Amino acid sequence: MGDNRWLKNSFVYLIILVAALALFFNYFNNQQSAQEEKGITEVIALAKQGKIDKIEPQSASNDIYFTMRDNPKQRYRSRLEANDSITDLLVKSGVDPATVQVLVQPAPAWGGLLNIFTILLPVLLMIGFFVFFMRQAQGSNNQALSFGKSRARMFSGDKPTITFADVAGQEEAKQDLTEVVEFLKFPDKFAALGARIPRGVLMVGPPGTGKTLLSRAVAGEAGVPFFSISGSEFVEMFVGVGASRVRDLFDQAKRNAPCIVFIDEIDAVGRQRGAGLGGSHDEREQTLNQILVEMDGFDTNTNVIVIAATNRPDVLDPALIRPGRFDRQVILDAPDVKGRIAVLKVHTKGKPIAEDVNLEVIARQTPGFSGADLANAVNEAAILAARRSKKKIGMAELQDAVERVAMGGPERRSRVMTEREKLITAYHEAGHAIAGGGMPKADGVQKVTIIPRGRAGGYTLFLPDEDRNYMSVSQFEAQLAVALGGRVAEEIVFGDVTTGASSDITTVTRIARAMVTRYGMSPKLGPIAFGEKDELIFLGREISEQRNYGDDVARSIDAEVHRIVDEAYGRAREILTINRTVLNDMSSALIEYETIDGERLRELMSRVKQIQLPEPHVNGNGNGSAPTTPLVDVPNTIA
Repeated sequence: MGDNRWLKNSFVYLIILVAALALFFNYFNNQQSAQEEKGITEVIALAKQGKIDKIEPQSASNDIYFTMRDNPKQRYRSRLEANDSITDLLVKSGVDPATVQVLVQPAPAWGGLLNIFTILLPVLLMIGFFVFFMRQAQGSNNQALSFGKSRARMFSGDKPTITFADVAGQEEAKQDLTEVVEFLKFPDKFAALGARIPRGVLMVGPPGTGKTLLSRAVAGEAGVPFFSISGSEFVEMFVGVGASRVRDLFDQAKRNAPCIVFIDEIDAVGRQRGAGLGGSHDEREQTLNQILVEMDGFDTNTNVIVIAATNRPDVLDPALIRPGRFDRQVILDAPDVKGRIAVLKVHTKGKPIAEDVNLEVIARQTPGFSGADLANAVNEAAILAARRSKKKIGMAELQDAVERVAMGGPERRSRVMTEREKLITAYHEAGHAIAGGGMPKADGVQKVTIIPRGRAGGYTLFLPDEDRNYMSVSQFEAQLAVALGGRVAEEIVFGDVTTGASSDITTVTRIARAMVTRYGMSPKLGPIAFGEKDELIFLGREISEQRNYGDDVARSIDAEVHRIVDEAYGRAREILTINRTVLNDMSSALIEYETIDGERLRELMSRVKQIQLPEPHVNGNGNGSAPTTPLVDVPNTIA
């Protein structure tokens, strides 16, 4: 293939060289013909006058050259008519031949070549353009012929770059995939017992939890080829191309068996098939059908395992996830505090870390962070350390990086704030912190700042004592009071409220409505879920809601939501009223220092008096217990 390309290029270069030579000879000829030219009649007249010294006719040509007696170095040019002879013309004109020398010269060697090149030049140029366009067309044909080829990227297994040691915080998932590795390494061990390894493994989890990384680690541990492709790379606008790429991918996989085929974001092509009406997609459905056929058509001795990743398992076609195709589902979730410590150790390995760095504290500050978030935080810390001209990554850089990732941006110290806006922000953030200190079930306050970051004008950072998988009624009530603390502080101090609490009000409304309609935490309405919601699994976003209750129940739901919010508002107001002195002191400290943490914050929070709350009374049981519910997405940072 390379030799043919070299020959084609050489041919084109030869044509260009010949054309250049033709142009050179043509230029040289023009330079030669640039001599002064006289008519043949004038030449005869000059010969009669005896002014011509020498005439040189050109053999096989009508051109003649002559020189004058007064200037022998200057040559002149003339041209005879066809079939004429200069000697005959001189004799007929009565010129004495003795007075003029007539020396016949042979034609120049390059004259014939020049004529040939002049004739061939247009032909050569046409051939050159023809070859060029043929090569372009041939390249287009090659692309057309490869249109149905798989675009999967193959990684060799003899030089593993990622292993299970590079994946942390997903121990259960690694244990499930260890069996896949053992099957690829020792298939006879399972065959002797009549066991059949899962033909497909579907990894399900939120974005950034390490689905792609874990699949690469499986290939690295097994030491086998690894084919990687995205689900969107199958689908094209032409029907049948995706199915052709699927066939080519599995053909390559069978030729390189044992191997692993990884399909990322399989929901792009594996969505449920329609009935052929309305919004059906023929190309995507044909591609999915081909995947189903290929996965169910494997021979029993074909050591090819398909690993797919998605965060939308709810939209996958049932035929795709049935036994025999994707037999096993591996759930990857956000790591717990131990998992986050392990992830941080992996990503800080090989980096210069200062002695004051405590990864356990960083792990406790990052509940809900995925592995990708933690990797991003470590990278941001390294960037900050380099920007500050430090040789090692310190604890301050890691904490700043965590806040940067959580808040979505760097500190905006250049933002201009008036003195009144700065005072309002200080009281607002102090209200959040003191409301948290006054509620028994609230998380501890770690940092309060009025320096803008991201879209927040200031924020209060809370540090949970432990990771939570469930939330109780009292914990929800504490979060509601903390979220309303900023608005209540503005009302108490200034007698007015601002738009700074808009995000807090949104959070409060969402939590209160979820307590009533989703978690059955209303004593009046009882443990009933109201409304059927369609959600994006693992993404925590509601698509739509269908009401399955009447108007009377809707009014009761609204009344319960108002009651919960009003009670939280009253608790926040009570806390800030009895702690008004601490509120003033903390806001003054924020005006002076802009950020309060460490010992100064602990001293202020130790002066906060907590309020007494009544025993929880849920659903009329009167036993003081609060049912546990699945954890909702509640931020640990209040702006």
